[in-house]
Amino acid sequence: MHAESITTTHMVSMAGGEFWMGDDKFYPDEGPVYAAWVEPFLIDEHPVTNEQFGAFVAATGYLTTAERPLPAEEYPDMSDSERAPGALVFRPTPGPVPLDNWRAWWEWVPGASWWHPQGRDSSLQGRATHPVVQVSFEDASAYAEWAGKRLPSEAEWEFAARGGLERATFAWGDELKPNGELMANTWQGEFPYRNTSANGWIGTSPVGSFAPNGYGLFDMIGNVWEWTVTEYQDRHVVVHPCCVGEDARPGIEPAEMRRALKGGSHLCAPEYCLRYRPAARSPQSDDTSTTHIGFRCVLDVG
Repeated sequence: MHAESITTTHMVSMAGGEFWMGDDKFYPDEGPVYAAWVEPFLIDEHPVTNEQFGAFVAATGYLTTAERPLPAEEYPDMSDSERAPGALVFRPTPGPVPLDNWRAWWEWVPGASWWHPQGRDSSLQGRATHPVVQVSFEDASAYAEWAGKRLPSEAEWEFAARGGLERATFAWGDELKPNGELMANTWQGEFPYRNTSANGWIGTSPVGSFAPNGYGLFDMIGNVWEWTVTEYQDRHVVVHPCCVGEDARPGIEPAEMRRALKGGSHLCAPEYCLRYRPAARSPQSDDTSTTHIGFRCVLDVG
C-alpha cells in the first residue's frame, strides 16, 4: 500500500554535482577526503516526524522491528521474555563512568518502540513534531517506499548537510558556536550523566528548533542520527564508535549488514562522540532500533 500521491512539500531541491567528501582531521573512517559526485535530487527539509510516521502506520498497519518478537524457530534457546519485542533506550548514569563501555548507558527495554520510545509507560504526547526514533533500517525503508521516495546515499546526505560549504568542519562553518549560538541539538554538559539541555531540550527536540544550514535544511546535524542506504565499509579503524556497534539484545549476534549513519544526535558529546559534523559517520546494523536514530527521505529528479 502506498501513499495516495508523492508529496514534495517540505522538500528542498539539491542541484547535485561534485564536492569534497570526508575529513582527515578527526576519525580515521572519515578519510580519505575525495571528490564525490551526486546527481540532482530532492531531500526532506527535516527528519521524518512522529506525526508523519504515524500516518504511514495508520494507512498500512505496519509493525516496526521493535514491535515484533524474535521467531522462536530461529532462536530456540531463548526464553519467551528474551524474544519479546523491545528496543534500546538511553539511560543517563548516576555519575561519571568509563566511556569505553556503552552498555553502562544503554538498556534493552521490552515494549520500547516508536510510539513508546522510552518503554511501555512512555508516549508521544506533545511530541508530534519530534523526529521518529526506534526505527530500524527496514522500518525507514518501508516508510520511504510508502511515501514514494527512498533513503539517501551517504554521499547525497553529506552533500546536503554541507549546505554549500566546501570542506567546512560543521554544517554552518568552522566555528562550533558562532557568536556563542548553539547550532544543533547535541549533548550539553558531561556525558553520560549530566545534560544541561540544548536550548531547553534534553533528548530529541521538535524538528526545526535550530537554525537551518545554507540549503535551508534543518537538523542535518544533531537531534537524531539518520539512516543511509550506503553499506558501511570498515576500511579504517573506528577509534571511538559513538553508537551501539552491535545488537544489545542478550544472546543475539549483530546483523551482517551495517549502514552508514550520518549527522550525530542529541547524545553526541565532544569527550565521547565528536561526530556532529557532515563528514562524520557511524556503523549500525540494519535491525537496530534506538532512541537516537531516525531518518529522512530523498526523491530523484526527472
